[in-house]
Amino acid sequence: MAAFEELLAGSLERATQAAHDHIVQSGELSRTDRERLVRSGWLTPVIRGWYILGHPEGRGETTQWYASYWTFMARYLARRFGTQYCLSAESSLDFHLDRNTVPKQLVVMAGKGGSSRVELPHETSLFTWQGELPSERETQYGIQVMPLPLALCRVLPTLFVHEPMKAEIALRLVAATDIARVLIEGGHTRVAGRLIGAYRFLGDDAAAETIAGNMSAIGYRVREENPFASAQPVFGSRPMRLKSPYAARISAMWQQLREDVLSHFPEVPGITQDPAAYLNKVTALYKHDAYHSLSIEGYQVSPELIEQIRSGQWNPDAIQADTDQRNAMAAKGYLSAFNTVCDSINKLFKGRQAGDIAEQDIQNWYRALFSPSVQAGLIKAADLVGYRHNQVYIRGAAHVPPPPGALMDSMEALFQCLKEEPEPAVRAVLGHFVFVFIHPYMDGNGRIGRFLMNLMLASGGYRWTVIRSDRPRRDKYMQALEQASTEQNIVDFTAFIAEEMAVNWTVA
Repeated sequence: MAAFEELLAGSLERATQAAHDHIVQSGELSRTDRERLVRSGWLTPVIRGWYILGHPEGRGETTQWYASYWTFMARYLARRFGTQYCLSAESSLDFHLDRNTVPKQLVVMAGKGGSSRVELPHETSLFTWQGELPSERETQYGIQVMPLPLALCRVLPTLFVHEPMKAEIALRLVAATDIARVLIEGGHTRVAGRLIGAYRFLGDDAAAETIAGNMSAIGYRVREENPFASAQPVFGSRPMRLKSPYAARISAMWQQLREDVLSHFPEVPGITQDPAAYLNKVTALYKHDAYHSLSIEGYQVSPELIEQIRSGQWNPDAIQADTDQRNAMAAKGYLSAFNTVCDSINKLFKGRQAGDIAEQDIQNWYRALFSPSVQAGLIKAADLVGYRHNQVYIRGAAHVPPPPGALMDSMEALFQCLKEEPEPAVRAVLGHFVFVFIHPYMDGNGRIGRFLMNLMLASGGYRWTVIRSDRPRRDKYMQALEQASTEQNIVDFTAFIAEEMAVNWTVA
């Protein structure tokens, strides 16, 4: 009789061959393979007949589900409806603006089948309803969606009231001529009046006149109305075309959240007049400084892992020697990075601008953090060049960082915000938050984010701040970051940083 390891390895090989981006349907595997892999934790049920193939250590985590969400949706919707479906206007708009986000409920209109709701893992769901499908649809990443101009013409007017930032970004991403074409083809005079009024509110009279002129030329009479309830646009009342929804979201969040930071953070004391004494205090606090890693990858099955299982060499518990080596290299890298950040702070005291320093030096901090691991052969030297090339997911978080292709635009938007922001408190709190929101590296994002925070705190004369690592404080820290990421509520995170800054550290 074959050993269990041999049987498990064979089942994993067949599952890997059958899987499409880690999604497996029950008909693609034998019952024996399915049951063996489910019992051992390598297959996680999604709904009846559908599974995620992944490492047992990731089972039950949001990471595994969020990493597979859109692949599952593409396969499931195609299997259920073929091509006779389309995301609703609201879900299509969300998809265009931030495909990485996993919605609490995805709404799909289908050509047949009536209405139904499917409960999915981690309090997510799929709602489908029968309706007439739009003639104009496009397929992105295997999902059928409305083009953005069509989605904007079909969304409910409440979008402009309850989610003005989203509505503004969408309007600034599309060409007014594309919207006018959709409006004319559908004869949507009331929607036209709403979108003309929206563009006038944004200060883009040219876009408003493009729509109004085209509607008038066809003979439509339009009554303008401003659908926004907010006092002013996020990006100001001026014409502006946006190129990247990710960069636009970062810039918009910054402007939207900065007043809450200023309302809940201590007044700026002013940059120190004794740089040497400040740096001495920072250096003395080194041993107290927290060491956290916020970047966690999804677990995947590899051919090497299958062979380890087959040969009996796979040990679910980490080999202690490897763990000790990694910890030692991490500690060595952290000291090097800490000293590099102190050099950056010293540049502040010589008159350099904080945003410019961050843009120039942040890659140096990252290299210092991981150079010992490269020298020890734990990671590749090429991994220290630029930003990550793969998607990352954060354990327990609903927020999914931007895809690799959006990182350059996102980081440029962050640095621009840092350089234009006059208030050190805002630079510190939002700099840290937005950096980990972007998660530009495969690892070390938390550590670099806190270094960035402390550089910005120093620019206003605030004290170097240590984020405590005991469980209650760490949980509060992570929850505040998650709330800021998913709900755009920065108040708790601002208050948390202020609390940590107020802690008096006794240096021996």
